[in-house]
Amino acid sequence: MPLPKGFNRSFLSFIVARAAGTVAFQMAGVAVGWHVYALTGKAFDLGLVGLAQFLPSVVLVLVAGHAADRYNRRAIVAAAQTAMALLLALLATGNAGGWIGRDTILGILFLIGIARSFEFTTLQTILPGLVDQETLPRALAVAGSVRQGAVITGPLLGGFLYLAGATTVYLTSAVLFILSATIVASLTMARRPASREPPSLSSFLAGIRFIRSRPVVFGALSLDLFAVLLGGATALLPVYARDILHTGPAGLGMLRAAPAVGALLVSLVMVRFPLRRRVGHTLFASVGLFGVATVAFALSSWIPLSCLLLAVLGGADMVSVVIRSTLVQLETPDEMRGRVSAVNAIFIGSSNELGEFESGLTAAWFGVVPATLIGGIGTLLVVLLWARLFPPLLNHDRLHGH
Repeated sequence: MPLPKGFNRSFLSFIVARAAGTVAFQMAGVAVGWHVYALTGKAFDLGLVGLAQFLPSVVLVLVAGHAADRYNRRAIVAAAQTAMALLLALLATGNAGGWIGRDTILGILFLIGIARSFEFTTLQTILPGLVDQETLPRALAVAGSVRQGAVITGPLLGGFLYLAGATTVYLTSAVLFILSATIVASLTMARRPASREPPSLSSFLAGIRFIRSRPVVFGALSLDLFAVLLGGATALLPVYARDILHTGPAGLGMLRAAPAVGALLVSLVMVRFPLRRRVGHTLFASVGLFGVATVAFALSSWIPLSCLLLAVLGGADMVSVVIRSTLVQLETPDEMRGRVSAVNAIFIGSSNELGEFESGLTAAWFGVVPATLIGGIGTLLVVLLWARLFPPLLNHDRLHGH
């Protein structure tokens, strides 16, 4: 079967590997969230789950970016995914043996966060080496579609497998990470990192300087950071599932999958009808819709409506992701891609894992529903503030070269 114009078999292999790794990570996320909440019954501990994974990315972000520009990118990703598989196997062993508790889980998650800081940063640098620049926006949208399909499958599969116990979920995730690592290690890349710049403070900080010098890119990244940081309701889904919507692990899997359903549908539309004009206004509108959906979700107590609102939230976020990713990838030279991707990773990690901690902390202070409401309203305020701070981003018309 002929491949679509601009795509190749290495790109397809990469997509399969990315899907396997994403399913593994999402499955493990459902299992860990339910496992920890079942052990302690505290929303604050769900925030600690996010914090444990976020802290390593803060410490290692510059190191991971420099490594991606200096060493074999495929080997870095494969090694990191293998390490995550072994750590998940350790979680499974501890759970099966009955010796694992909250603190042990958080410690293992911290080690997983170390491996993920290298995997996530480096994985972003591989795709531009598999397709040409003309094909890249479509490739990113296709990759986004497949990833969202995996994000749908992972929580649903994790929720149902959890009926057989957390051990089953952890072991299945470990196998999928090994599969992904094997595929990534065998990829053939057209372009390879050219940088042999010796480690120095200047080279480590190059990615930060690069992003800061481009207001449109910096504005897009920071908008996503603060909007999702405040509006991250997904960390509290185990509480919503058990205490507000009165469902179990399978219901939690549905809730975790719902944002990805919306994101998948939107990404398929964007593959067919790529963004041409008014990119800035579209970005701000999508982040605003994200905030509105978060506020509405906070007030819902009916699981079908909650799933629908989470799907709207995920679809709005997908528009932001495609715009942000395309701007970053097209503006970055290959020899700096690792360091720029590292900074991008810290923005994403801050908005996701640190956002989970923020949600858990505010839920402990104010309660789950008020915390989610505060986050959604905060997102809307960020949209208004960023529109004033970054007018070049708001008025940006076209993606680079398109």
